[in-house]
Amino acid sequence: MLPTDVQSFITEKQIKYVLAQFVDIHGVAKTKSVPVHTLMDVVEKGAGFAGFAVWGMGMEPHGPDFMARGDLNTLSAVPWQPGYARLACDGYVNNKPHGYCSRVLLKRQLERLTQRGWTLNSGLEPEFSLFRKSTDGKLIPVDESDVLDKPCYDYKGLSRSREFLEQLVESLQAVDFDVYQIDHEDANGQFEINYTYSDALTSADRFTFVRMAAGEIANKLGMVCSFMPKPDSSRTGNGMHFHLSICDETGRNLFNDDSDPLGMGLSKMAYHFTAGLLHHAPALCAFAAPTVNSYKRLVVGRSLSGSTWAPAYICYGDNNRSAMVRVPYGRLEFRLPDSGCNPYLVHAALIAAGLDGIERELEAGEPHNINLYELDRQQCLEKGIGILPQNLDEAINALEANTMFSEALGADFVQEFINIKRMEWVEYSRHVSDWELKQYAEFF
Repeated sequence: MLPTDVQSFITEKQIKYVLAQFVDIHGVAKTKSVPVHTLMDVVEKGAGFAGFAVWGMGMEPHGPDFMARGDLNTLSAVPWQPGYARLACDGYVNNKPHGYCSRVLLKRQLERLTQRGWTLNSGLEPEFSLFRKSTDGKLIPVDESDVLDKPCYDYKGLSRSREFLEQLVESLQAVDFDVYQIDHEDANGQFEINYTYSDALTSADRFTFVRMAAGEIANKLGMVCSFMPKPDSSRTGNGMHFHLSICDETGRNLFNDDSDPLGMGLSKMAYHFTAGLLHHAPALCAFAAPTVNSYKRLVVGRSLSGSTWAPAYICYGDNNRSAMVRVPYGRLEFRLPDSGCNPYLVHAALIAAGLDGIERELEAGEPHNINLYELDRQQCLEKGIGILPQNLDEAINALEANTMFSEALGADFVQEFINIKRMEWVEYSRHVSDWELKQYAEFF
């Protein structure tokens, strides 16, 4: 029997099918379409999947079913797919929450905050690139006139892609996203969409929905919407900055303290949380920048437009967009993640690292309020500024050496993540690129 409000929703939206949706270890949406009359079966028992067929579930072909059990709080229409609703799900195996499901992992970390009477709020800023396929199958910018060296905020670039952007925004607004601005970013064909912050679990669910919406709306328009971290080697990459604060049961922002002697409006608690992020940054990088391509974004140096806008330096600063952690005032902006990350894993890892900083009262040190892009490696070392891993292998090695994440997120899950990412690194290392052929085929 459906709850009255759910039945009213189904009737009003004329829902015929529900997408029982979860994510794999990469954060990629996976679904089953179920007729709406079986909705409560998905909520109470779950939709069954062969776990071994999905990346990172720690299961074998002879194992039990992976059951995606729906969270009714996430039930929403799918505006670009009339007659469908989406239901975010947690993974269960043998009737227990599955420790390899990243949504389950995030909820476990959130429970650590709940026990203290705290809630993590986050506002995500996803960036993406719009392409179309040429006759030979290559991806090229969807707008051939979008060629400026410094295209950020360009009116023409924004206007000429407005059909896609309007459909995306209207779809999100139809399911109660408070979208408040859209802009052309610093690479050709690159855009960012901003919507109001929420609690961390809702933020992760929403970003997954954004990627689903953007991909399908673009496909209908003959486009490709890419969340690839670095699609163009000479341009800025697709980041996804996390704005973070922790509030108490009254809604008071515990990261804010107007008496902060450094003038950044941060409490001692916020500085300890920041210190945790800095301390664990090399290992945290594996979750926040999880692909081979991610490290083409996190480079020491400049891009064609003058700045990469991506951090390579382990430090924080007052409104400093060249630092890993920017302090807008009274909250933190974690600038390391890219749009190819798994938002559930990044949130979970941020909580684990931040709580470690709070519990051990780690010190963040002095802020760096300079243009870090102008420093070379030696100058960074002289100032005590660490450099983030510069490839996936370095990040995975840092994660493997970090016992805190294994203890907080589960040793088996972290090892599964490491194994999959090592496979990705080996495949990449063995790949022979066009650059290598041009460089060496007739060199010797």
